[in-house]
Amino acid sequence: MMLVTSGAVAFGKQRLRHEILLSQSVRQALHSGQNQLKEMAIPVLEARACAAAGQSGLMALYEAMFTQYSICAAQILVTNLDFHDEQKRRNLNGTLHELLRMNIVPIVNTNDAVVPPAEPNSDLQGVNVISVKDNDSLAARLAVEMKTDLLIVLSDVEGLFDNPPGSDDAKLIDIFYPGDQQSVTFGTKSRVGMGGMEAKVKAALWALQGGTSVVIANGTHPKVSGHVITDIVEGKKVGTFFSEVKPAGPTVEQQGEMARSGGRMLATLEPEQRAEIIHHLADLLTDQRDEILLANKKDLEEAEGRLAAPLLKRLSLSTSKLNSLAIGLRQIAASSQDSVGRVLRRTRIAKDLELEQVTVPIGVLLVIFESRPDCLPQVAALAIASGNGLLLKGGKEASHSNRILHLLTQEALSIHGIKEAVQLVNTREEVEDLCRLDKMIDLIIPRGSSQLVRNIQKAAKGIPVMGHSEGICHMYVDSEASVDKVTRLVRDSKCEYPAACNALETLLIHRDLLRTPLFDQIIDMLRVEQVKIHAGPKFASYLTFSPSEVKSLRTEYGDLELCIEVVDSVQEAIDHIHKYGSSHTDVIVTENEKTAEFFLQHVDSACVFWNASTRFSDGYRFGLGAEVGISTSRIHARGPVGLEGLLTTKWLLRGQDHVVSDFSEHGSLKYLHENLPVPQRSTN
Repeated sequence: MMLVTSGAVAFGKQRLRHEILLSQSVRQALHSGQNQLKEMAIPVLEARACAAAGQSGLMALYEAMFTQYSICAAQILVTNLDFHDEQKRRNLNGTLHELLRMNIVPIVNTNDAVVPPAEPNSDLQGVNVISVKDNDSLAARLAVEMKTDLLIVLSDVEGLFDNPPGSDDAKLIDIFYPGDQQSVTFGTKSRVGMGGMEAKVKAALWALQGGTSVVIANGTHPKVSGHVITDIVEGKKVGTFFSEVKPAGPTVEQQGEMARSGGRMLATLEPEQRAEIIHHLADLLTDQRDEILLANKKDLEEAEGRLAAPLLKRLSLSTSKLNSLAIGLRQIAASSQDSVGRVLRRTRIAKDLELEQVTVPIGVLLVIFESRPDCLPQVAALAIASGNGLLLKGGKEASHSNRILHLLTQEALSIHGIKEAVQLVNTREEVEDLCRLDKMIDLIIPRGSSQLVRNIQKAAKGIPVMGHSEGICHMYVDSEASVDKVTRLVRDSKCEYPAACNALETLLIHRDLLRTPLFDQIIDMLRVEQVKIHAGPKFASYLTFSPSEVKSLRTEYGDLELCIEVVDSVQEAIDHIHKYGSSHTDVIVTENEKTAEFFLQHVDSACVFWNASTRFSDGYRFGLGAEVGISTSRIHARGPVGLEGLLTTKWLLRGQDHVVSDFSEHGSLKYLHENLPVPQRSTN
């Protein structure tokens, strides 16, 4: 690593000003008065003198900082001649390489004590010629000379904007290409030093032309920039990256804009038109079945040996899955007839002043999903029905399947000319980078592992996240449970699809059932299904030879593994669920209606069932057509989230020259606040 720095002139100016003030006579200072002393004229300080006086202070600062980390630093001062004189250039190159070989950080600065004033417009004339007139051009010159991998130019803003950063419509440019500078408006020069953003861009393009990658980023605000240098080196999306190669497709920011405008057009369509798009997509899923399954076969072949069996099952598509998808999409189309623009409430505020609350789309949704390509048409249909723009980020293991399903979605959208409303993010954008697009995305919905959801919840600063971090589902077998029902319910909840978030993870058994035929039946069935059993602390204490004691009662196995624990009552079962559950789905098996109702009313989870499998916790099985996910949060939407969960509301007020002052104590009008009937839409 090499460091190019400025600061000698500023250090020297501060030092020399101090010296001049001290050198003035005490009498002059006393007679001047305190206020006049502050305004005392200081002669204009010559920059070269300031540099000579400040260079030692600058290096003392760097020495003090680097020494704390046991890193040795070395000072190198250069001028233009050191690059243009071949012998001096070779000497400089050799010195730098020798320092780097010894793991010493070279700190490079222009020798401002002897450098002549820079000639206007004399720099950046070609690959082999650059005038060192500021630190930007010096850094670019050194980067090319030393054949560095990366040049990081630190500024006091987050990177390069298409307009001066303070302006309202300024947007950060993530990737900048040669030739794009015509589309950028540069502001004033830097408040300190010689360079401004225009100088940085010119230097960056010069270095890029010379074979060095460049990033311009913010190095001044720790709360914003964090570990800016290590973040950039690790490939995170920080600042503006300069690239010679333009990607074939749009950037994710452009995709966000397209999803926004497409979603707004979707919202203006008639309900029948949105339903028509979804019906067409359902038809395409069955008509293009062979092409979809062929793409899915490629994904499965590439994933073989890399993915665990449960994940391979999620990745796999089949004719029956596609048929079920098509049925679900038609359900969504039917329910979409009365979604966007539905009047929820009407109030007469006063005479000729009427208020309505109506449903509207949330805006732009970002749905991140792993392994399951069938998620794409489900979520797309829900977004279309609710008039939302959609960004989709699928797992790379399903890339072939996702690509064709997205093309079919866009084909369906094209019948009303809005194919851009649903976008598939194919760039190498990391999830963290997508979560930073808070001005483009209104809601993030993660579909995948608990780790994925936790990562997104952590990364999404400023964007709401709808989802659940864990699916720790419980089934409580009461002392009055039916022998015939229990084994069927446990088998379906645990063994049919153990990788699903609604699969059973902990079985709570009433103490009275231990060593009974019912208990033996459960254990025998689990052994036949090859389910590995973990014993809870109380269950283990009842057994001489028990299964391995569970490490944690708060575990989502996602496989053929199950924790069994013993409880003394329905209340203890409820307490256990509240302590160790994840508020996803919890079940009671009993023939006692009073006990069941107590459980249903007291368990605080998104889904609470009586004598039913946990796997009913699903949008399709609930009759929602499909779901964008299952939410365990307590606001907006909870449980399987279908069409209703993707809508919000707005208020429409229609008046006749009404003003609030008319309703004051001495005003001419009074509030009525009368509830008015809500119009009912006719549905086909």
